[in-house]
Amino acid sequence: MRFIFPILLLLAACSNPSGKNEESTEYSGNPVFDGWYADPEAIIYGDTYWIYPTYSDEFDKQVFMDAFSSPDLVNWTKHERIIDTAEVKWAKRAMWAPGVISKSGKYYLFFAANDVHEGEIGGIGVGVADQPEGPFEDLLGEPLINEIINGAQPIDQYIFKDKDETYYMYYGGWGHCNVVKLNEDFTGLDPFEDGEIYKEVTPDDYVEGPFMFIRDGKYYFMWSEGGWTGPDYRVAYAVSDSPFGPFEREGVILEQDDKIGRGAGHHSVLKIPETDDFYIVYHRRPLEESDRNHRVTCIDKMEFDQNGKILPVTMTFEGVPAKPLK
Repeated sequence: MRFIFPILLLLAACSNPSGKNEESTEYSGNPVFDGWYADPEAIIYGDTYWIYPTYSDEFDKQVFMDAFSSPDLVNWTKHERIIDTAEVKWAKRAMWAPGVISKSGKYYLFFAANDVHEGEIGGIGVGVADQPEGPFEDLLGEPLINEIINGAQPIDQYIFKDKDETYYMYYGGWGHCNVVKLNEDFTGLDPFEDGEIYKEVTPDDYVEGPFMFIRDGKYYFMWSEGGWTGPDYRVAYAVSDSPFGPFEREGVILEQDDKIGRGAGHHSVLKIPETDDFYIVYHRRPLEESDRNHRVTCIDKMEFDQNGKILPVTMTFEGVPAKPLK
């Protein structure tokens, strides 16, 4: 009998070789931080995760942007008013959907403002800062894109760095999406080889919120469809061999769950460095809320099948486990 207890200890160690209490794993929880925030743009700078969302409220109250940083996806620090309409003189309202990137030691925040329509001042602007938390200064003093081109309202910009280090920007609302090539210092647009400045790349059922990433040499183009104020808002995607498409719709991978939340969409994607782990960062409307502006930022696992197709995302209240970057 004296050998039974050591044997049990050995078996326990083999079943949990780390020796850690598996129940002690911390999870992000959903929403990942408090407050009304939508259109989250997630990115990794160094050993820190960042989320740049829209402050979700009435258009006339959307006059600033906050950011959030975390070492592990669980513990988040709020950075208030990283940019606002006091700095961006041409912006009056409806500051939306940050798109962020770093280059040559500078941090850039692209944003839309004014819910611009034909003949109005507004559209996509660019902020620049020396650190991820800002404060961001207006780089141009005017919109980078003001006009309605190919029917696309200039909103919801995503900045994509291709394999050859060319920077493209995908953008557009009102059911149309354009891609443009950014110049070296993000102060303007360069023409494509055929001389065009704007290329329309709109897939079937596209509404807004474009996003692009590369996996196994393939270009995954994602977007939101449906109405952002309703329960049918959702995320779909396409796969192509080129950043310019053609983008043939594969299907929906994120949508409402009557037990979790509605209006799930306008997302971004995080890939953990040196792994094949992907997370989708998105907003959704809590079940108990009817206010169209009450949206919260969430994060869940995004996985692929053996053929590289994105599997439907399961929305959760738990979120994702802690994932330190160092």
